Amino acid sequence: MESPYRLHCAPDNASLVIRLAMEEMGLPYDTALVNRPGKAQDSAAYRALNPNGLIPVLETPQGPIFETAAILLWLADTHGQLAPAPDSAERAPFLKWLFFASNTLHADLRILFYAGKYIDAAQTETLRAGIRPRLRQHLQVLEAEAKNAPTWLSPHQPSVLSYYLACMMRWMALYPAGTDRSWYQLADTPYLQKVLMQLELRPATRAAIRAEGLGVTPFTSPTYANPPEGSAT
Repeated sequence: MESPYRLHCAPDNASLVIRLAMEEMGLPYDTALVNRPGKAQDSAAYRALNPNGLIPVLETPQGPIFETAAILLWLADTHGQLAPAPDSAERAPFLKWLFFASNTLHADLRILFYAGKYIDAAQTETLRAGIRPRLRQHLQVLEAEAKNAPTWLSPHQPSVLSYYLACMMRWMALYPAGTDRSWYQLADTPYLQKVLMQLELRPATRAAIRAEGLGVTPFTSPTYANPPEGSAT
């Protein structure tokens, strides 16, 4: 590993969140493309890094880290960027929203995206219909927080949380392909929309656009990824 970090990634997967955070922090890193169509995430080599077989994994000098929020928090604390410091008065509220994003919003998104893993195939649309109102409510809760413009959810400066939410809102607009996505309207969350618009102007986002073929407005008007042939970078 030439750089201190190696990101095991696939285009437009949760590894995108980590890529954005590391680009924003200006950190050197290598990438290792995980061939999802070929089920590389289920290989013995990959499961030695993450026994759950999920993307991303970040290899670090202290060993591999998995789980998106854990990687984000570790990077923020290790490099003193994109999150309130551990001794800051803002630390506790930041943590509760970071883990709300991870444990509640992202967890419910997985049910929407991979309904067939949770219920019989014949009932997947029923499950998705039930989870969509929950997701809308989660967004409204986050919208109310964004209206208060805390430093970690403000259009004026990025954070690991704002990048995480931007990616999840991107995915809401795109996935699952071929299903009803009319339930998600960015205009319903104007304060979050401002955050996403500003993130799209960041050099970190432009770097991710080039690396993963995300299109010019990956958060506010996303299109399906068209990554460079055979590579995640």
